[in-house]
Amino acid sequence: MRTSPLILLLLAALLAGCGSLHFPWQKSTPVAVEPGVPAESVTPEEVAQQCPPVQEVVCAEPEVKVVERVIERTFEKVVEVPVAKDKLVLGSVETVAIEPGGLLLESLIDTGAPTSSLSVTELKPFERDGKEWVRFKVSAGEDDDNGVTVELPVKRYVRVARPGFDSQRRPVVNMSLTVGEVTHMVEVNLTDRTSLDYSLLVGRNFLKDAAVVDVSRRKVQGQPRPPQPK
Repeated sequence: MRTSPLILLLLAALLAGCGSLHFPWQKSTPVAVEPGVPAESVTPEEVAQQCPPVQEVVCAEPEVKVVERVIERTFEKVVEVPVAKDKLVLGSVETVAIEPGGLLLESLIDTGAPTSSLSVTELKPFERDGKEWVRFKVSAGEDDDNGVTVELPVKRYVRVARPGFDSQRRPVVNMSLTVGEVTHMVEVNLTDRTSLDYSLLVGRNFLKDAAVVDVSRRKVQGQPRPPQPK
């Protein structure tokens, strides 16, 4: 039985894995056959070579834009604190004049300390007229090697406990402290504060009923102005 040329072409395309089949009613490019060569003699390999090459089509991914919007809001709250006209406004650090001694010391204003504290060296107790006194040396800073020697009667003793240190028994004396134009005679405990940044700590016994503290400021009052002796 004679095989139809169309059937041979279809079979050849299926065997060669051609990506598309063309039927007579579809427009397609006819398979080129050499003149004089019968269609029955065309092999499936030759037909496969004439199939159009398979092209891979890659779809472009859609472009995605990520927009990050950061909105920052700052809220500032102003609190007005009424201050009496006769009270000082102090910063966290002030220059203080001490008497006796006549020294100007850069001092820490500490509202958490009940009493003021002064750094001294060579602290020695002694007796005078049957009362207990102390002799000590006060320096205005690290550059002051000599310092000033002061002798004062002991008013009492206090025991001070600091976190991480053993409690200390400190003598307390009366001294005159001047900040700005305000001078008060207050109790001051004596200890060695050379390892700390400030040689004088001004506590609540000076600040009470005399001043308010603005911790965001420093040296508000400037140089102290002690009262002049009459």
